[in-house]
Amino acid sequence: MPGMLERIKRFARSPQGRRTMEQARRQAADPRRRAQAQRLLGRFRGGHGHR
Repeated sequence: MPGMLERIKRFARSPQGRRTMEQARRQAADPRRRAQAQRLLGRFRGGHGHR
């Protein structure tokens, strides 16, 4: 799927993509957000019997 990958790269280089990345970095640095993300990932990984 090289087309999809290219679109993602283009978005990441765009001003909107840069803003999105910076916002994600700030949220990842927040301990409360990090804990919330870990709980959410834990639900996806262990929750629904898809092993």
